[in-house]
Amino acid sequence: MPIVPDVKDWTWVLERACAECGFDPDATAFEAVPGLTRDSAARLARALERPDAAVRPDDSTWSTVEYAAHVRDVCRIFTHRLDIARTGAARPGPVIAAYDTTVTVGDKGIPMFSNWDQDATALAENYAAAETGTVAAELATAAETVALAFEAVPLAERDRAALRSNGSAFTIDSMARYFIHDVVHHVHDVER
Repeated sequence: MPIVPDVKDWTWVLERACAECGFDPDATAFEAVPGLTRDSAARLARALERPDAAVRPDDSTWSTVEYAAHVRDVCRIFTHRLDIARTGAARPGPVIAAYDTTVTVGDKGIPMFSNWDQDATALAENYAAAETGTVAAELATAAETVALAFEAVPLAERDRAALRSNGSAFTIDSMARYFIHDVVHHVHDVER
């Protein structure tokens, strides 16, 4: 049975705590994002060592390796999106199946990146068949890259704006909290 696509708009997590994983956007400082990213990647790497890491717990839930592959791609995509927000322009992006790197810049100079269909990527990249050791190594690299990218953002740039093609508006600060919720939430998914 295929996984039912997640069509929720998770931007609500910027306004209130997530009841599922406990993430609280108001209690998460921008400066904490790099450390939380590294910690989450390490926890996912440990989970990938379990003998059942490639087994779905039920027909409607990703396996640990699928969640880790998704988080790897989230890290890659947010490295790209952060670069877009910082420069206000189209930037070369990662090659990830079903990820559209197209960027447009509106009249007010605000860059807009395409919405990402994570479920299309999961199918196209065949997350379910991914090798756990490979995913762990790629996740470690992607997590460190995005952590360093967030660490490099000076305070004066954190209010720079970017849009997603579905209309969601972000600043670099809110993008950081949106990103880290996704990562922390999936650690919660595999550790429960």
